[in-house]
Amino acid sequence: MTIDRAQPFFAMDVVAFLALFIMLAFVIVAIDRIFFYDSTIEKPKIKEYSLVRKIIYFICFLKLHKSEKYAGRPKIVQWSAEFFPVLLLVFVFRSFIFEPFRIPSNSMMPTLLTGDFVLVNKFSYGIHVPVFNTKIIELGEPDIGDVIVFRYPNYENNSDYNGADFIKRVVGLPGDTISYSRDHLVVNDKKILYKELGNYLGFDSGIEMTGFKHRKELLKDNPHDILLDPNRYSRGVIDIQVPDGHYFVMGDNRSRSSDSRFWGFVPEGYLLGKAVGVWMHWDKSLKLDRIGGIE
Repeated sequence: MTIDRAQPFFAMDVVAFLALFIMLAFVIVAIDRIFFYDSTIEKPKIKEYSLVRKIIYFICFLKLHKSEKYAGRPKIVQWSAEFFPVLLLVFVFRSFIFEPFRIPSNSMMPTLLTGDFVLVNKFSYGIHVPVFNTKIIELGEPDIGDVIVFRYPNYENNSDYNGADFIKRVVGLPGDTISYSRDHLVVNDKKILYKELGNYLGFDSGIEMTGFKHRKELLKDNPHDILLDPNRYSRGVIDIQVPDGHYFVMGDNRSRSSDSRFWGFVPEGYLLGKAVGVWMHWDKSLKLDRIGGIE
């Protein structure tokens, strides 16, 4: 399926809520300044805080003490003025630089595990208008083997997946012909080679994958590990051509992934960024050895 059947990109996600709170804070402070603020009224004196309280205040509001400008104003005005720069900074960081995501399932094992917290580079594939994701500056395009985060196109209009973000690996670019049969990937009539790595040993939420076939898929310049069910072949497709402006994606845990084999292609306008590293892991335990880049 393609973008003409996709659910609209817009959804009330974290970035959308941040944008809403920023606008609300701005409106509250603006209304107070225009209609209620009286500069002739003597402002109450701001009491001096200890160093510890100043540090805590800085962590919360990016400054060491309250602004005298809004002393004596209603609490909602004070809080709006204090939170505005923090919200704006977080909004800019998440919208244009890096956004954190948590891996919710085993579909990208063994590359990514349930409980991995990943950083997604938001400018890998261009600069986009926040909330609506309209590209305004071209910086690059996905390549074969990239691990991407995207807004699920939800062709079937399943209410459980409204505004859901998925993470998968790109195996087909626009114009490519993809076949996947008997757990072998073929791209443009070229069979992708594999290196056997033995049986996989799982842990935590991935313990059920113990005994799965562990292979390295030698996909172009991005070789990566995959898992295969030893008891059955995962779903296949035959000679599917990727349309312009779309990508064919698959999970590395081939028999435990809902991907383009099941629901169709990822429209270019639904890309959120490239996953570049794991910065924390917390599933049933904290594992610092998971921190690092993503192949």
